[in-house]
Amino acid sequence: MLSDLKLAVRQLGKSPGFALTAIATLALGIGANAVVFSVLNALVLRPVNVPHAENLYMVQRFQYPSQSYPDYVDLRDRNRTFESLMAFQIIGPVGVDTGRNPSTAWPYLASGNYFDMLGVQPYLGRFFHASDEKGMNSAPYVVLSYAYWHSNFHGDAGVVGRTVEINKHPFTIIGVAPPAFRGTELFFSPALWIPLVEQPTVAGYDGLQYRGNHSPMLVGRLKAGVTPTQATGDLNAVGAWLSKTYPAEDDGVKFTLTRPGLVGDMLGGPARAFMAGLMLLAGLILLAACANLGSLFAARAADRAKEVALRLALGSRRGLILRQLLTEAMLISLAGGMIGLAGGVIVLRGLSAWQPIPDIPINVPVNPDIRTYTVALLLAICSGLLFGMVPVRQVMRADPWQVIRTGANAVTGMRRFTLRDVLLVTQIAICAVLVMSSLVAVRGLVRSLHSSYGFLPQNVMLVDSDLHMAGYTDERMPAMQKRMLEGLAAIPGVTAVGYTNQLPLSLGASDSYVYTDSTTDYRPTNQAADAMDYNISPGYLEAAGTRLLAGRNLTLHDDGKAPKVALVNRQFAVKVFGSVDKAIGGHFKFWSGTRAEVVGVVEDGKYRTLTEDQQPAMFFSFLQQPSSSTWLTVRSRRDPEEMAGALEHALHGLDPGLPVTVKTWNREMDTALFAARVATVALGILGLLGAMLAATGVFGMASYVVSKRLRELGIRVALGAGRRQVLRASLGRAFRLLAIGSVAGLVLGVLATRVLSFIVYQATPKDPVVLFGVTGAMLLLGLVAAWIPARRALAVDPLILLREE
Repeated sequence: MLSDLKLAVRQLGKSPGFALTAIATLALGIGANAVVFSVLNALVLRPVNVPHAENLYMVQRFQYPSQSYPDYVDLRDRNRTFESLMAFQIIGPVGVDTGRNPSTAWPYLASGNYFDMLGVQPYLGRFFHASDEKGMNSAPYVVLSYAYWHSNFHGDAGVVGRTVEINKHPFTIIGVAPPAFRGTELFFSPALWIPLVEQPTVAGYDGLQYRGNHSPMLVGRLKAGVTPTQATGDLNAVGAWLSKTYPAEDDGVKFTLTRPGLVGDMLGGPARAFMAGLMLLAGLILLAACANLGSLFAARAADRAKEVALRLALGSRRGLILRQLLTEAMLISLAGGMIGLAGGVIVLRGLSAWQPIPDIPINVPVNPDIRTYTVALLLAICSGLLFGMVPVRQVMRADPWQVIRTGANAVTGMRRFTLRDVLLVTQIAICAVLVMSSLVAVRGLVRSLHSSYGFLPQNVMLVDSDLHMAGYTDERMPAMQKRMLEGLAAIPGVTAVGYTNQLPLSLGASDSYVYTDSTTDYRPTNQAADAMDYNISPGYLEAAGTRLLAGRNLTLHDDGKAPKVALVNRQFAVKVFGSVDKAIGGHFKFWSGTRAEVVGVVEDGKYRTLTEDQQPAMFFSFLQQPSSSTWLTVRSRRDPEEMAGALEHALHGLDPGLPVTVKTWNREMDTALFAARVATVALGILGLLGAMLAATGVFGMASYVVSKRLRELGIRVALGAGRRQVLRASLGRAFRLLAIGSVAGLVLGVLATRVLSFIVYQATPKDPVVLFGVTGAMLLLGLVAAWIPARRALAVDPLILLREE
């Protein structure tokens, strides 16, 4: 083997262009697979970073991850298959005042048994436990994440026991979590952990007392020997008891289990589907690279036909020659694998540090581990064997007497459909699939940027605040919000100002069951719709650019003393009342019997995700349903930077201690467009790699054919062949193979891009722009790749060529 290696190095050194091209091609394929596999490993394959994570399961209710706290208590105490069951809730940012620079931080609210169930040990101090909970607001403790402790307390070991204010309420720091612990959601990195019983203090509302309020998520550890199927049956036995005991809230409730880490199946399903599709496309990249290299090795073997024939004639065994060729292939594959993995590690480190949404602690650590290195090594070995075996048939069937007699440059069978042709067609088809996937993603992103959301984010500034952080009680909030609206409306250049408690297409959207006016049994199974729920002010529709289709808008007279009224969207009107006209003046019920009158109908919009189906939505007066969460929408004609300063100045003039964040609505849309943009970038890169491989494949094929047919082309020119005939003879084969591969790729691409519908808005491969774009792209790639071989073919001088031959 040592002599084989030395000979392989010498042989590759004689063809540095071939060696470098082969190594670079394989490095692209293996590097792309290493990056995609690391992300797949981090999001799907690798469990949450806690001891014995393989026994952890999230409990879902009707395929949704959120539960009510009373249901959690019953499930925790009545199940017989879980060793322990805990609850946690992700809430929006809270105000943290350490006595120096007040800031905001994103916490987990967790049940007292949270850390004990996960088996995590503190880095400093201690964690809170179930024994610390004595009822609502009984455990004013906080645990810091390691990163937050380092950044905000400079790694001070004396921080344990210190008191900080969270939303103007004192909390005692009792511990620091270990460095690698990020909670139970892979994409979210909390700064704090606070006992769930402190929800009324921290969040400003008490949702733990109501069985119909579904906020916390549940994760449990199965007992030894218990299967997920057995645990699901046990939970549903408890669910049957809940349905019988609390029919108004839990009628027909069903529970399922899923792996924690991606908010159950809500994000887990689309993420797993997309990552599987992305892994498939990355595998196709590697397969296309192997096809390209197989074609190169087949051409190289044909060029070395005389060398092989001489070896065979001198008594060498065919097996030794094949071993030598495989050794060369393995050298190239290992070199390409190392270079590709090194590039992949650099990309992965950047991805691990990337925080795509600056205001939210979302990032995924995708640093490579032993799995990534193992996969890269296996891919390198398998790739080397795959394309290294391509010349086997040529060597095994080689006739040394025939090759020596006819000469090394003799070319036979140029009209047959050879193995190199099959490899090139396969490569082009794969690349067409990749190009189509990237174009589908780009078109979906363009549609999402120019589609109707039910609001117009252009020229709108957003002011985000939470009055609970500033110490306002529920009774004082509506008056302060009215003052804020009046103060912003007086700023020059402002054309409309509105309030909403939450923005559409933002995190934390809430919904409520809706019943017809005649309903008296408020079980979930009797609902007429499950509608999105918003509180807004007069002026919000104008500021948001939402059209009022029928009826009237809300007014300041729709306050706590007036009958409850609501605006609904078209989907709500049709689903609950049958039509828009019947909805005006009609009544519906929600929240177990609260009655509201519909006074207006607005256009449909997007509320949770861009890819969702049309959802019912209802909008109540902010004076009838107060909320501390405050989003002010300000439409103006002024420059955004100037307007931001004016907004902050006006609000701090009302209350200097009011925490506010000012941004454009287009920037806030980054959250909603994040998945589509990631899909577009990822598939765009894979499409670019595919295009590069297709171009190199066509170029290699055309160059090889031209080089082997120069004498024939010279004779054709000497006999009077024109430029068109020369091009047809030299490049016709390559373009026929390009056409066959492109058509096959279009057919496969229609099937392969269906998975994008989970991520990309209105993703469809049947878009005429996509179909014509793929066709044009493949044709352009063919023309670019064949340009140099075509010039060489047209530059044939029969006198010089025939004299040399």
